[in-house]
Amino acid sequence: MSVTASPASRPKLLLPALLTVVGVGVLVTLGTWQWLRMGEKRAFITRLETQASGPPAPLPPAGEWQRLDPAALDLTRSTATGTYLDGIAGVRTTIAAGPPGSRQLSGFGRWIFQGFRLEDGTTILINRGFVPESRFATVIPASGQATVTGFLRAPEARNSFTPADLPQQREFYTRDPAGIAAALGIGPAAPFYLEAERQGDGLTPPAGVDVKELIARIPDNHLQYALTWWGLALTLIGVFTAYAWQALRRPAQTP
Repeated sequence: MSVTASPASRPKLLLPALLTVVGVGVLVTLGTWQWLRMGEKRAFITRLETQASGPPAPLPPAGEWQRLDPAALDLTRSTATGTYLDGIAGVRTTIAAGPPGSRQLSGFGRWIFQGFRLEDGTTILINRGFVPESRFATVIPASGQATVTGFLRAPEARNSFTPADLPQQREFYTRDPAGIAAALGIGPAAPFYLEAERQGDGLTPPAGVDVKELIARIPDNHLQYALTWWGLALTLIGVFTAYAWQALRRPAQTP
């Protein structure tokens, strides 16, 4: 005469099943979020490429500066005519070496910022380009009238790891137009700055930016992350399926 297994002897799958459902839901949500971020990032990169490849436009009128969204202007190709003001400030940075065969300055160094008085009397800051630290002492301020073509840039945000600036020494760790202008003693400046585009071979400091190279360095790993999260979700489903199948095949224990 067979003995029916008691409920206590049956496989207990409810809790593992609930945990699996919750885990899969979280992983799928994370993967979907990365997928959506990929679309946003690629639209952002496309916008930057369009703005940067267009003909240079005049600077926004000074009367509109305080109402502008600097982030929306970021990497808009523009041109400015005016006169360089005396004095420079350095923003510490590190430039990664380019791919094999590329010709560019790299390593530890500084961005060279200098005030620029526009023809209407207002002031902006020009990022003249990168200088390796070993050659920083040889850089002298630009002087006289000039027309500079480059890319409008929004102020660089600080984070909890950013060292404190040293305005008395005109040494900074973020590209902050307001702080740099104050340290240079040139009064209020535009809430954005103009990043000079690269001229020549990029090996003569200060070397301006190559905008194609700059955009190419914007990370776009969201597809990889999305596939990773979704792959983990499938793995979790597979693990639970194997566990449940083994548990259900196991002979029920009888007293």
